[in-house]
Amino acid sequence: MSHQVKKRLGVTLHAGGAEFRVWAPFAKSVAIEGTFTPNGAIALNSENDGYWAAQIPDVEPGQNYKYVIETSDGRTLRKNDPRARAITSSDNGFSVVVDNTFDWGDDVFMPIPREQQVIYELHVGTFNRLDASTPGTFDTAIEKLDYLRDLGINMVELMPVTSMAYSNGWGYAPNYIYSVESMLGGRHGLMQFVRACHERGIGVILDVVYNHFYGDTDLWQFDGWSENGRGGIYFYNDYRGDTPWGGRPDYGRPEVRQFILDNVTMWLNEYRIDGLRIDSTIYMRNTEGFPNDPEHDLPEAWELLQNITQVAHKINPGAVIIAEDFSCTDYITKPTHESGAGFDSQWQLGFPHALRSALGIVYGYPQTLSDLNRELLQHYNNNAYERVIFSDSHDTAANGSVRLNQAAGHADASSLNARQEALLADAITLTSAGVPMLLQGAEFVQEGAFNDWQELKWENADKYSGLITAHRHLIDLRLNRYGNTHGLFGQNTAIFHQDNDNFVLGYHRWDQGGPRDDVLVVVNFSSTELHNYQVLLPRPGTWIVRFNSSWHGYSDDFKELTYDSVIAIENEMTTLALPAYGVVILSQD
Repeated sequence: MSHQVKKRLGVTLHAGGAEFRVWAPFAKSVAIEGTFTPNGAIALNSENDGYWAAQIPDVEPGQNYKYVIETSDGRTLRKNDPRARAITSSDNGFSVVVDNTFDWGDDVFMPIPREQQVIYELHVGTFNRLDASTPGTFDTAIEKLDYLRDLGINMVELMPVTSMAYSNGWGYAPNYIYSVESMLGGRHGLMQFVRACHERGIGVILDVVYNHFYGDTDLWQFDGWSENGRGGIYFYNDYRGDTPWGGRPDYGRPEVRQFILDNVTMWLNEYRIDGLRIDSTIYMRNTEGFPNDPEHDLPEAWELLQNITQVAHKINPGAVIIAEDFSCTDYITKPTHESGAGFDSQWQLGFPHALRSALGIVYGYPQTLSDLNRELLQHYNNNAYERVIFSDSHDTAANGSVRLNQAAGHADASSLNARQEALLADAITLTSAGVPMLLQGAEFVQEGAFNDWQELKWENADKYSGLITAHRHLIDLRLNRYGNTHGLFGQNTAIFHQDNDNFVLGYHRWDQGGPRDDVLVVVNFSSTELHNYQVLLPRPGTWIVRFNSSWHGYSDDFKELTYDSVIAIENEMTTLALPAYGVVILSQD
C-alpha cells in the first residue's frame, strides 16, 4: 500500500460540483449517498492505494451526505466523513458540505510576546449561559469579551469545541475532530468568536485532543477491518490502543499522522486560531502515561509531536503551541533540531498543588513552602516562559477536587478566608515567571468544582467587583502598564526570604534590574496578621507598595494594613506589615 501524502481529502468544492475523497483501504467498495444523490448512492472509484474518490456534479454547501462502505465480509456500513467540516448532530448525524466563505474583515492579528500573555481558560458551554437549562454558545461568549479585555486578558484558551459525544461535556470525548460542535454554534460561530476576540486584541488558543478518539465514533472499524476486536485503521489494534478514555490513534500509520497534521493545519488556517494546547501529550507518547518509562514509549508519537509543532510554526511562526505533559522535562520545549518536541510551553501541573501546599489546604498533608519555592524557580531550557502556570485549571478544579477558593473556604467558597486565599494564589500566579492563566470565574470566586453544566454566577461579578478590580490591578502590574514593574516580564526569580515558622515567603523578580524593574513580592500564607515583620530586602532604597491585597477597595471586610512605602538600608532588616493571607508587591521609582 502506498504511503504518499494525499491532497484534497474530504470534500473539495469547485464550479459545478465537488470532489470527494476518503481513506478506506480494506473496503470492498465505497459509495456516497446524500441530498445530492436523489437517484441512489454514487460509487467512488478506487485509486488503488487505499483511497476512494469521485467527482459529483451539482453539490452545494449545506447538503448532507454519508459514505456507504461495503466490507470484505459482506456488511454494509454507513459512515460520516472523518474530515467533515460540519456534522448535523454529534450523535448519528450526517456530514455537511461547507464552503470556506467568511468575512474576516481586516483581521491581521498577531499574538503579543509570550512574556506578556495572560490567558483565561474558558468552557464555552458554561461560560455565559442564557439560563440554567441552555448551554452557552460562541455568541453568548462574545457578549463577555469586553469584560475580559477590560480585565486585562489578552489570550483565551477554549476547552475543546469539536463535535463531542452527546453534544455536550468538557470536550475531551471528541467524535469528529474536523467538525465544530453545532450546539455551541458550529463552524461560523467559532469563526465569529475568533474575529471578535481579535478585534479586541485577544488571541485564541484551542484545546485539541489527539491522545484518544472516543470509542463510539464512526472512526471505529471505519472500513470494517480490525484485529483483536479493536478499532481498525485509525487505531492501534493491540495493547497500544488502550487509554482510559478511548482508543489511541495509530501514530505509526502515515495516513493517521496526516489526519492529525491536517487537523492542526485547519485550525490555524481556516479558523485563524493563534495557538493550540495538545491534550495529554504524555498519553500520546507513552502507553501507560508515565514519564521516564522507555519500555512503554511510542517513538512514532514523539515524532508526530515534533511534526505538529513544526507544521504549526511553519503556518504561523507566532502561534503558541502548548503541551499538557507530566514529565517536567526540557525536551518537551527543546527545539526539534535538538531532539526536542518543539513546543513553546508546557502546563506546569505542579504549580497549583504547590500553592495549595503553601496554604495548608491539601488534606492529610502538612503546610509547607518548599514545593512552591521549587515551582517559583522552575524553568525549561533557561526560559521561564516555556511553562503555563495557574492556581486552577479545569482539571485541578474537578476530577475529585474543587476550586482553590472552595477548598480554602470548606463549605463556603466565598468566605473571608476563601476570598483572601484565592486572591493570594492568583497574585502569585500573576507575578511569577511563566505564562499565567486564570480559570473562568476565578476572579469572582465561582463556587464548587468545575463541571460541564453549572453556569458561571455572573451576579458574583457585581457582588465581588472589588476582587475583579484586584485582578485588574495585578494584571496591570504584570503588563507593566504603570512603567514601574518591568521585572515581571523578566526571566529572573530569586527567593530572598523564607520563614517556615510563620509561613512567609519573599521573592524577587527582575529583567535587567534597578528602579522600575526590580519587583518584590512578599506573601503571608498564615491566618495571622504580622504587624512588625522583619525582612532583609535584596536592594536598599525606597520601596513603594504597588499592591496590597488587604486594601478595603477590594473587599469591605478585608482588614487593611496600609502603608505607602518602606525604606531599606543595606544589610539591615526592614519592617513590614503583612495582612493575614496577604500579598504585598513593591518596586522602586
